[in-house]
Amino acid sequence: MELKNAVAVVTGANRGLGRHLAAQLTERGAKVYAAARRPETVDLPGVVPLRLDVTDEESVRAAAALASDTTLLVNNAGISTSTPLIAGATEAVRREMETNYFGPLAVTRAFAPVIESNGGGAVLNVLSVLSWLHPAELGSYAATKAAAWALTGAVRQELAPRGIVVSALHVAYMDTDMAASVATDQKADPADVAAQALSGIEEGRLEILADDTTRFIKKNLANAPTLA
Repeated sequence: MELKNAVAVVTGANRGLGRHLAAQLTERGAKVYAAARRPETVDLPGVVPLRLDVTDEESVRAAAALASDTTLLVNNAGISTSTPLIAGATEAVRREMETNYFGPLAVTRAFAPVIESNGGGAVLNVLSVLSWLHPAELGSYAATKAAAWALTGAVRQELAPRGIVVSALHVAYMDTDMAASVATDQKADPADVAAQALSGIEEGRLEILADDTTRFIKKNLANAPTLA
């Protein structure tokens, strides 16, 4: 997909990876709707702030009506509560699933007819290495990303006849607020991850693996599970 003159909606565009994606899309010549629950927090020059709460279907429908020229949707908004599935609070598990799974589903359902009516385009779902790797302490988050990976594959098949390419971005820890409490020196630069993601969209890649950890885990998916 050619990004120059594309019209993109990026959810969660007010910070972290979403902010880098929105900025770099603008640099590549796209019109960008920078979507956030509080659009007043969007401070990027050259973008159109867009009110969008992925957990509120009325907000999603209103955003799709306003951004009626969209050709690219980037489902980036997400949360992590560091909740284990057995010992953790059920409310936290439900909140993560509402944001990280039902949110992208609702946004994609709303924007698919918009993109189709504009001649087709693409959807990028920001996933995680935890789509495949499921540590107990992040069980809830991992479950949402595994579900979003399944969503991505099924929606890819469903939307292909409508001229919409659906891709997934997988990445391990990034140097963003979400991973601020994680003690590791292996955090990817979100600007580099954004650049890889956008190049992948331009190349029509269905799966974009943004770092060595993610590539290693994907390569070893066929291995038998262990308790390590």
